[in-house]
Amino acid sequence: MMYKSFFKRPLDIIGSLVLLCICLIPIIIISILTYISLGSPIFFKQKRSGENKNQFKIIKFRTMRNYVDGDNDSMRLTPLGSTLRKYSLDEMPQLINVLIGEMSLVGPRPLLPKFNDHYSKEQEKRFLVKPGMTGLAQIRGRNFLSWDDRFKADIQYIDNITFTNDIKILFKTIIVVLGSKNFIQGDLEDKFKNL
Repeated sequence: MMYKSFFKRPLDIIGSLVLLCICLIPIIIISILTYISLGSPIFFKQKRSGENKNQFKIIKFRTMRNYVDGDNDSMRLTPLGSTLRKYSLDEMPQLINVLIGEMSLVGPRPLLPKFNDHYSKEQEKRFLVKPGMTGLAQIRGRNFLSWDDRFKADIQYIDNITFTNDIKILFKTIIVVLGSKNFIQGDLEDKFKNL
């Protein structure tokens, strides 16, 4: 409880600053490649529900062309965008969300506000903490897990927030992402239909 109340936020600030410095050159390169591939804007922003259901705009690199009638997501997804998603590189701008306090490095992944009225009482616990760039569900199965299993993992994390668990999740995330394990193409967070 002490870690969650007093030390988790400082860790997020320090961690996001360090990672932004480390990732600065890749972020610049991806920004240039995204601009060449898709033009402006470089970033995709979308409203998500955060702590206490407060809404904020999540930041990602754009991975899809603008919508045209008849297009589906697979048609809009660029080769660059596909690679960025496969290795979660499109998520790097969310370090800004972490730095300004809208997200945490570790926590439940934030979903669209339109789903707020569909959670069970137990699943509502996900709004007791800041959403994360990664979480227990992501290292257990990334977006390959069923929604029930993802929510169970989220609640398990929320019930056991410790410094040790956060560090383990962060390191295991690197292993999962680099190995491209349990990856399904497409943003499943936007296809949450079956609550």
